[in-house]
This record gives sequence, C-alpha cells and structure tokens, in this order.
Amino acid sequence: MLDTTEAFSSFSVNDLNEAKEFYGTTIGLPIKKIAMDNYELMEIPLGNTKVMVYPKKDHTPASFTVLNFPVQDVEKAVEELAKKGIRFEQYNLPGIKTDDKGISRDGGRAMAWFKDPAGNILSVLQEG
Repeated sequence: MLDTTEAFSSFSVNDLNEAKEFYGTTIGLPIKKIAMDNYELMEIPLGNTKVMVYPKKDHTPASFTVLNFPVQDVEKAVEELAKKGIRFEQYNLPGIKTDDKGISRDGGRAMAWFKDPAGNILSVLQEG
C-alpha cells in the first residue's frame, strides 16, 4: 500500500516569508504557495517529489540534516552558494571533519552542510 505512494518530506520554519526568500531567491528553488484554511504552506517541487515547509510558532531547528541536495561537483556548489551569502558549517567531530570551505571528505563522499534562516540543516553532497 504505502510502497506505491509518492511520499514526501516536510519540516518547519519560524518565518515562512523568510523561508520563501531563502529557498526561492537565495538558493533558487521553485516555490509554490499553498493556502489551507487560513494557513499557508510552501511547497518546493524537486524532481519527482516535493518538500513541504510549514510555519510553526514554537519552531525548534532540526538537529539533523533535513534536506540533502545531490550535486555533480561539491566544490563548485559550495563556491556558488558561498557567493550568495551561504555560510557553511565547520565540524571537527569523530567521523565528520570539514576543511576551511566546510567540505567533509570523510566516509567516501564529499559533503558540506549549511543552515536555512530557521536554523534547519541542509547539505550538498557529491553524487555517486
């Protein structure tokens, strides 16, 4: 039953307008507004799926990565996002160490993490 549905993920933000600006303008994703009984959501269509973003007054940022963006070239993605004002996280943890650009190459795949204005963790990671 559930294996035939098109599942999607969702997460909260504290300010939906700020999220629209960040996801739509800063990082350049397509954004769709959805109004539901005096409640507005944001849909980010991505490939064959979507991500729903909703406002939550008592929002607490996720302590884990909520959205991963596979890219052909992590170095290039980090460089382009940094030019748009994105600041990449620096980690020096067991199993996760980042370089001065914020890129980790531990575990075989290059990956870099950054946060949205609500503090949710996002990443770009090397495809393949």
